Amino acid sequence: MKTIVITGSSSGIGKATAKYFAEKGWKVAATMRRPENEIELNQLDNVSLYALDVTDEASIANATQQILRDFGTVDVVLNNAGYAVAGPFEATTAEQIQRQFATNVFGLMSVTRAFLPHFRANKAGLFLNVSSIGGRVTFPFLSLYHSTKWAVEGFSESLAYELGELGIRVKIIEPGGVDTDFAGRSMVFAVEEGLTAYNEALGKFQANQGKSGLAANTADFLAEGIYNAATDGKTQLRYLIGPDAEQVYGMRQQIGDDAFVAGVKERMLSTC
Repeated sequence: MKTIVITGSSSGIGKATAKYFAEKGWKVAATMRRPENEIELNQLDNVSLYALDVTDEASIANATQQILRDFGTVDVVLNNAGYAVAGPFEATTAEQIQRQFATNVFGLMSVTRAFLPHFRANKAGLFLNVSSIGGRVTFPFLSLYHSTKWAVEGFSESLAYELGELGIRVKIIEPGGVDTDFAGRSMVFAVEEGLTAYNEALGKFQANQGKSGLAANTADFLAEGIYNAATDGKTQLRYLIGPDAEQVYGMRQQIGDDAFVAGVKERMLSTC
């Protein structure tokens, strides 16, 4: 029976993926900041809960030690924890910028580093790093979020070279739109009192969000895609998950960067 470690398992894609792998007979180490609040995953036989805050190095070290002690061997690490800061970049605070990168990028790197000695000793292992279609294309008023996901893309692609020489694989998960609480508890809106210069463009963007081309894929659907990426035995690096993600990125490839960016501007920042 194989074992997967999942960060950000308290909701959304992380929770759905923990449940899916457990149903497939895997042992699951589901990590989250406050496991004492979890009332669903702790009822599943194959799932064990661990406290892990990806922005806290001590928390990562403690969780890693506990997981390896309890399971002995870990086969897959799914770096899933993340959230988005939305709104005008000028309205963001230094704290918001730092926390966005601390969670989405530095936390992912720290968890990866924590499990690397184990994978290296076994000459095997797989890191699944959750990026987004937002790591391949961008939309207005999500500059911080996009910058973290593009960082995950570059980090993961480069890392795949060096770890491949050691028998360790890296794959990038790129979900499309998600029908979860991502726009609720997993999104922070940057607001600065008195800063009104962006109001018109922001209003247009909010009114045109349905024109992004992204659909509301269920977390269960995305969990199945992640499972397939973990078990297909392929050397494939990137996995666009969802027909919307494939269509949006396919359009960028077809018409080129400049035309794609111009099209996003026309759709998302035009007057309805």
